[in-house]
Amino acid sequence: MATIGLIGAGNIGSQLARLAVAQGHAVVVSNSRGPETLVDLVAELGDSARAGTTAEAAQEGEVVVVTIPLHAIGSVPVEPLAGKIVIDTNNYYPYRDGEIPELDQEATTTAELLQRHLPTSKVVKAFNHIVASELTEHGQEPGTSGRRALVVAGDDPDARTWVAQLVDSFGYDAVELEPLSEGWRIQRDTPGYGTRRTADELRADLAAATRAPAGS
Repeated sequence: MATIGLIGAGNIGSQLARLAVAQGHAVVVSNSRGPETLVDLVAELGDSARAGTTAEAAQEGEVVVVTIPLHAIGSVPVEPLAGKIVIDTNNYYPYRDGEIPELDQEATTTAELLQRHLPTSKVVKAFNHIVASELTEHGQEPGTSGRRALVVAGDDPDARTWVAQLVDSFGYDAVELEPLSEGWRIQRDTPGYGTRRTADELRADLAAATRAPAGS
């Protein structure tokens, strides 16, 4: 069991906190508005959860989930996350995040932007291609026919394996993808994004994904 810090407690963050607590992990949840705004969520989660500042979630989390709008990743603490696994759930939405030329031109990915900001952390992309509400609805026991699969992309094999095991404990088959830069294969507008897929179907979607700069 681990202490999981959550930087962001919106739709995805709150769902991951529920799943983590159900599996016996402790969680420290945070958002940009302050711990006092998370009283109801912590009360729901129970004794294994507490609300903290973003800095506290980063410091106390053995593994930390960054689940905030992309335009805010510059606010993620760097030093407390050194050497840690950092799970990135983000997607790029220009209407929300503003236009980011590197992403528009497919020169990089959202997770690589976070890795650049956190150069000594082990960034792993996960939980970005499932509707938040489905995280607590679609999980099934290992070996269940038609079990849904989720991608885990990253450079560090040990970090990838840890997150893959977390995904499995949450009720999903994990399809590992390397390196981190290959995470574009499951970003917005790719075949596997948002759709329910088994592991074999998801691998086929990843192979079928194409990449082109905006406007091309």
